[in-house]
Amino acid sequence: MKAYCTKPVLITCTILLFLILAQENRAAAVEPCNPMQLMPCEEAIVKGSNPSKLCCDRLKQQQHCVCQYMKNPNFKSFLGSPNAKKIATHCHCPIPKC
Repeated sequence: MKAYCTKPVLITCTILLFLILAQENRAAAVEPCNPMQLMPCEEAIVKGSNPSKLCCDRLKQQQHCVCQYMKNPNFKSFLGSPNAKKIATHCHCPIPKC
């Protein structure tokens, strides 16, 4: 009878281990918050020009940090500007409600 109980337990443990490892890899893939990573967007924010692909890529990587940046008075005026909203729209990045 023990042999029949061990197989489902092993399968369950294997699935749980896989899920834990997958979650750790996904958490490690998130870029750390670094506003300097958004420098490729500077010209588009200041001049209102279309953002480059690099700008959009960086914005997508740093999107989880936008609310944190908005709390900083040095960045809030840039990130709340109409040009920043234009960039977010162009790059298909939703504007978070902070």
